[in-house]
This record gives sequence, structure tokens and C-alpha cells, in this order.
Amino acid sequence: MSEKPFTDQELLAYLDESLSVALMSEVEATLRSSDSLRVRLATLSRQRNDGVHSVGEIWRRNRLSCPSRSQLGGYLLETLPSDYHEYIEFHLHETGCRYCQANLEDLKAGLSAASQDSNRRRQKYFQSSAGYLSADKDE
Repeated sequence: MSEKPFTDQELLAYLDESLSVALMSEVEATLRSSDSLRVRLATLSRQRNDGVHSVGEIWRRNRLSCPSRSQLGGYLLETLPSDYHEYIEFHLHETGCRYCQANLEDLKAGLSAASQDSNRRRQKYFQSSAGYLSADKDE
């Protein structure tokens, strides 16, 4: 069985759990059957822990290309300039950044909860005001 050649960047991203789900599964399946890939991954991990870093590694590890949480909120509310909106779209869907996807899902859940709270408050205000309005009509 020939194994798929993974790049060093893909293997380092695997260690950071920042690959797409499909590619993570592919690496894991190959690791189960390939001693050479396990050795290579261990070597990369050891080099990283020994302080051997490239500019690309520092960029990925510190998530310098990831948008901030407030920028993801702007993306969700569609208030960003179109170029930046397209960049975030690319970052989420093409690069498959799981960190940003999780942040976006968290923001969506918070937005949904805030909307439900707002609707409940609006109903309570209406119900409490309705009694006053009907009392004014009777007088």
C-alpha cells in the first residue's frame, strides 16, 4: 500500500489540530499503518520543541492570518467591506480554519440567544403595557 506524501506543514498543522476534518482523518489513517510517517512526525515535533522554527511556523502557531473575534462578528452581521468579507469567507471555507469556524459557531449561538432574550423582553413590555392601555380606554 503506497502512502500519500504529506508535507511538513500538513504534519505540523496535524499536531496543532488545524487541518480540515477530512485531512486530519487521512493523516491519522496513514499514521496507523506507516512507521516512517510516525518517525517523521516525531522528528518534526521534536524539532519544534527544540526551538527550530520557520517564519511560516511562527505565523501558523500564532494564528496571524486568523481574523479577530470582533471581525468574525462583523462577518456574521455582514458589516465588513466586501474585500475583507471575501477574505474571511476564503479563510473559513478554503483553508478550513477550524479555530475560526468554532469561533464563528460560538458567535452564531450567542446571537441566537440574544435574539431570543430580546423577543422575550419585548413580549413582557407589550404585556405589561397592554394592561395600562386598556385601562386608559375604560376611563
